[in-house]
Amino acid sequence: AVDKAEAEADKAFAINRDGAAAVAAAAQRLGVPLIHLSTDYVYDGAKPSPYVESDATGPLGVYGQSKLAGELAVRAACPGALILRTSWVYSPFGANFVKTMLRIGADRGMVRVVDDQTGSPTSALDIADAILRLAPGLANEEGGIHHLAGTGHVTWCGFARHIFDVSRRLGGPHPAVEAIATADYPTLARRPRYSWLSTASFKNSFGFAL
Repeated sequence: AVDKAEAEADKAFAINRDGAAAVAAAAQRLGVPLIHLSTDYVYDGAKPSPYVESDATGPLGVYGQSKLAGELAVRAACPGALILRTSWVYSPFGANFVKTMLRIGADRGMVRVVDDQTGSPTSALDIADAILRLAPGLANEEGGIHHLAGTGHVTWCGFARHIFDVSRRLGGPHPAVEAIATADYPTLARRPRYSWLSTASFKNSFGFAL
């Protein structure tokens, strides 16, 4: 809940930093390998090419700041933890962009979607599969930070158009999609304008990609 974090900063840090640190401390104490999930929102979006793990961080809002603080807390408490930064997560479950588009698209002939923010949509099911694939052979000395995200990149508007293209083929809602600028859709939290994550390091280390 990126926008909600702006209004509830203490809660965001309690969950994303302090909660993560508690889990990491327990994992370290018990000798249990830890996989921790983070986000592309640790970056400021100013880079014009895919982000790699060694790029400088610079979160624009409370959500990204709390997730970056969580990464640092996890590494301090459990130095061997594996930290996976992912992006633009969608799923059949919970609240996410795909479900929101399908819901509002059912009631409207036109939806307006931001076309100047670029990232890598990632299926939560793919993330789960990757974690299950990694976990059995993971040892605490194999940590570090890696990007785990969908291949390629798109704007939110492009993503919406693809969602509705698939929906139309399946007999679902398919409104027209109008491209707009971020300035035309103000939100509480600032989002990075460009957060395409390079997953080359993950693929080189673990031998597969999403």
